[in-house]
Amino acid sequence: MIDALDTARDWLDGGRKVALATVIETWGSAPVPVGGHLVVDADGNFAGSVSGGCVEAEVIARAEEVIASGAPQVLDFGVSNEAAWKVGLPCGGRIRVLVETLDA
Repeated sequence: MIDALDTARDWLDGGRKVALATVIETWGSAPVPVGGHLVVDADGNFAGSVSGGCVEAEVIARAEEVIASGAPQVLDFGVSNEAAWKVGLPCGGRIRVLVETLDA
């Protein structure tokens, strides 16, 4: 099993720009618990998961924005959120994800 934090450390040591997405809140049915991580580099490479695949593409896109701007973002996905259905969060729950840059 790949640990996203170990991957982040390796990528940072290799000189990559890295963002870390962390599940900070869940409600109802959520495939990844609070504390789940997805790490993304500036080239769109990623490791880990924040939703079991449901919203990863959106989180990766936002992580690339965070790397470029340096400004953290909090993302909300849930059944009442039209974007959640669009990106595939049909599990009936809600998740909040913090995306922030990491540095060595």
